[in-house]
Amino acid sequence: MDQIELPVCELADASSLDIAKYAVRVLDARRGREIKLLHVEEHTSIADYFVLATGSSRTQVNALADEVAYRLDLCGVPLLRREGGESGVWTLLDFGSVIVHVFSRDGREFYNLEKLFEAGTEVDIASLLTEN
Repeated sequence: MDQIELPVCELADASSLDIAKYAVRVLDARRGREIKLLHVEEHTSIADYFVLATGSSRTQVNALADEVAYRLDLCGVPLLRREGGESGVWTLLDFGSVIVHVFSRDGREFYNLEKLFEAGTEVDIASLLTEN
């Protein structure tokens, strides 16, 4: 993998939103697609934010998840739990108050978390994304 340019960070004491936004930037830098950031704190007790992204292949789904876990660990945010990934359909990364979901296109359509958590507020991330 080629290196991606992201600022050096220190997120150990950062807000949940800052952690989620950094995950968005990592996913974008690695060419994740359909990236969304949902504020779900009022609708579930498991996290404050969900970050969702789609990979173009099963291999990319795993690569995106690996990169987010690696980059956040470098920033002082440890991965608490990783689920899925073996199939390349859906990988869940639990960072406590932020959960990152990386899907294949079929997995994203099947699980449809946007519909399940439609009461959550979508955070505007346009300023964080590059044009792919």
